Amino acid sequence: MKRFSVFFSLLLLMMLTCSVLYPCTSYLVSKGASADGSAMISYAADSHIRYGELYWRPAGEWAAGTFITLYDRSTAKPLGQIPQVGKTYKVVGFMNEFQVSIGETTFDGRSELVDTTGIVDYGSLMFLALQRSRSAREAIKVMAELISEYGYASSGESFSIGDPNEVWIMELIGKGTELVYDKKLKKYINKNKGGVWVAMKIPDGYVSAHANQARITNFSLSNGKTSISSKELDKIFNPEVEVIYAYDVISFAKEKAYFSGNDEDFSFSDAYAPMTYDAARYCELRVWTMFNAVNDDMQQYWNAATGKDLNTRLPLYIKPNRKLTPADLMSFKRNYLQGTELDMSKDAGAGPFGLPYRWRPLTWEHNGKKYTNERATVTQQTGFSFIAQMRSWLPDPVGGIYWLGVDDAGSCVYVPFYCGISEPARTWAEGYGDILTYKDDAAFWVFNRVAHFAYLFYDRVMVDLRKHQAELENKFFSYQPQIDKIAVGLHEKDPELAREFLTDYSTTTADNVVYYWKELGNFLLVKYLDGNVKQEENGEFLRNPWGYPKSPKFPGYSEKWKKIIVEDTGDQFLLPE
Repeated sequence: MKRFSVFFSLLLLMMLTCSVLYPCTSYLVSKGASADGSAMISYAADSHIRYGELYWRPAGEWAAGTFITLYDRSTAKPLGQIPQVGKTYKVVGFMNEFQVSIGETTFDGRSELVDTTGIVDYGSLMFLALQRSRSAREAIKVMAELISEYGYASSGESFSIGDPNEVWIMELIGKGTELVYDKKLKKYINKNKGGVWVAMKIPDGYVSAHANQARITNFSLSNGKTSISSKELDKIFNPEVEVIYAYDVISFAKEKAYFSGNDEDFSFSDAYAPMTYDAARYCELRVWTMFNAVNDDMQQYWNAATGKDLNTRLPLYIKPNRKLTPADLMSFKRNYLQGTELDMSKDAGAGPFGLPYRWRPLTWEHNGKKYTNERATVTQQTGFSFIAQMRSWLPDPVGGIYWLGVDDAGSCVYVPFYCGISEPARTWAEGYGDILTYKDDAAFWVFNRVAHFAYLFYDRVMVDLRKHQAELENKFFSYQPQIDKIAVGLHEKDPELAREFLTDYSTTTADNVVYYWKELGNFLLVKYLDGNVKQEENGEFLRNPWGYPKSPKFPGYSEKWKKIIVEDTGDQFLLPE
């Protein structure tokens, strides 16, 4: 911990002188809904096999005839090759050098609409759009053109797409596989190649969220100004346009008998991913928890969010009751339904130490009946999560901050990576370890070890963990204005020097967080060894006058847990009077 403190002391001195798994939860915050005018999106990559690391795609220039191989993000299976464009942009995580950022959640939708011939999956779509786009609108255009040309290889997907000025939600699903023989090509091709989709801009001053369920219902149809179809895609850069959709999104639904009625009554979600009890209880409930944290009128949607009322839908976006910060979005990522009747830290399943997690499977059976655990926002199987902060008033290398946390959002530390950096941090770098390769100084594994220890004695250990978590994140927030100021000053004189400064700050900070957290894990192990609590003061364990450890405390169990034990065992442990 000393190394970390010394680094920040020096920095301060310098500043003074100069699937069924229902994974992923995403938030969108427009500029007018944020405290400082940032546009923000967030993403949690929840998967039992996803490794938390900082993805890195350097900018490049490519010769004509260069091809890129696309791989399925869920399995790593090669899907095919497409031509590379002449120039690609640098990508840091899921934010590019122009601050364009993309997140996603999978909603599956109608299973028959998966295109088995498509070669662009959702992951490839995200990275390709980031490498080829300078704005959110251009990213939408790139994504629409890619699936039209090469076919979409995944199930239904919701995307958060943002830049320093706008945030958009785009929902997309394939059109299935219907092979016909093409005499000219002399091979079978998919008649339904491509996908149906809708993209909507979140109005300024509003926030939105999505969590594995399609959320776009009705939308305004083409009027050539505020709403356009893909036949008018050249108009996408018109700032008045706020709705864009595939030209056949309604006609295809009618053809497949998913919808019948007037076009103006069409709902994307109802047609392609109808609401179910599971979709409400496991998905919309996570949207509700975020909305409920920023709006006072959400109790009216509780039954809809918990599956008791499938006829009522949560709004796509709402106006928050306060301006939001990156810290707010981090706290939303750590929600486990606390404050509601579904708080899993309060029932018997939480064990004696109030653990708000339940190990998979999500559903279980007892005496022939089926039960469920809650699918809260915070979850143990998160590979990584991020908050993308995009700021229009700063140069792009300084304006974009990719706040990255690896492993469980509840016990991670979100670390700032400026999009202007020229290399990733060593201990966070892509390929530094993987989900089957342990490295004792890889960020993912360090945070995982501490989290697993916290799960053992949750309500005890998390008190310490949250104190250090808040100390570090608050330190980053407090340094940010001065880091920005220095970087902007350097950028005005020498942009390359500004990038070097931001790289030094981001990578040194990130690597030192890993060292700090590793030391914290050692401290927690000693303090809570064997279920006891060592006496300590300001991080130093106490000894008696002769150097021997002071006797630890024995907190025992809560009255609630004692009651559960007595009810379960009767007089088995009762002592005679």
